[in-house]
Amino acid sequence: MYAKKGTLFIVKNTLKLASLLVAVSIISFTLVSHSPMDPIQSYIGADMTSVSPEQRENIAAYWGLNDTNTTRFFHWAKAVLHGNLGTSLTFRIPVTDVIAERFFASLALMGLAWAISGILGYLLGIIAGMRKGTWVDTAIKGLCFTIASTPAFWLGLLLLMCFSVWLGWFPIGLATPSGILNEDVTIYERIRHLFLPALTLSIVGVSNVALHTRQKLIDVLDSEFIRFAKAKGERSLSLLWRHGIRNISLPAISLHFASFGELFGGAVLAEQVFSYPGLGQAVVQAGLGGDVPLLLGIVLFSTLFVFVGNLIADLLYQVIDPRVRRRRTT
Repeated sequence: MYAKKGTLFIVKNTLKLASLLVAVSIISFTLVSHSPMDPIQSYIGADMTSVSPEQRENIAAYWGLNDTNTTRFFHWAKAVLHGNLGTSLTFRIPVTDVIAERFFASLALMGLAWAISGILGYLLGIIAGMRKGTWVDTAIKGLCFTIASTPAFWLGLLLLMCFSVWLGWFPIGLATPSGILNEDVTIYERIRHLFLPALTLSIVGVSNVALHTRQKLIDVLDSEFIRFAKAKGERSLSLLWRHGIRNISLPAISLHFASFGELFGGAVLAEQVFSYPGLGQAVVQAGLGGDVPLLLGIVLFSTLFVFVGNLIADLLYQVIDPRVRRRRTT
């Protein structure tokens, strides 16, 4: 019984992922094909004036730029199915190598920011919910509303000016000190370069988790079974631990895993502000330089990244809330 349910779950999510990747591929390729960027100029670079028309034609023929958009899409899709995402016009290496190299830098940044924002938002939401109507609740809500309306790039620039330019506590940018070999960089220096970008993403991601956790906790504390527990003499902390944590954890986890897309979008801005060499900065370079293979490769990878985050959340639902398991097995 459970093996059959597990097989259906795998097949369902595999088909969902496949259809999502196909739809994203078609839409992304169509948008990129109508971009005003000249891929030949992006490939040649500053030496554009020294290239003859015949050389331009040879380059266009080599990259298949003279074909129709439909033909180019099917050639690209066929190569993708064989694991070949093409060659980056900006970095002159395979797209898979660029993604593999940049992903681990972005993973450290997004993973740290995701964990900090989730924990901090969850704790702030609990405090605000337990202190509903007090000055503490008002202060936390005001802080969350302010954060929610603050652009990530503006916050990053503000932190950069305060802690790097004025105080000089942290480096201005990059992931490692310039002029030092990668293997010679200490963990301390890596953390110093990672701190401000991670802090920017952490602050931006706090508000949604905090506000949703606060509202869910208020709803739980106003429910009938909580009133019955209070009549039996249970105190606030006991009520929170025995009845509140499990009920408010599910929506918090759901929201936080669903924020993978927002996290990646925030990383694009943060990495650009701090010149952090991750996937976010590679997206900007690919977009500005008309690097179509790299841009499409990162779009597919980010789609897979967000889908996996939502899938993990779906699996965790069943671990935290037994009611979800019962609905799935009936």
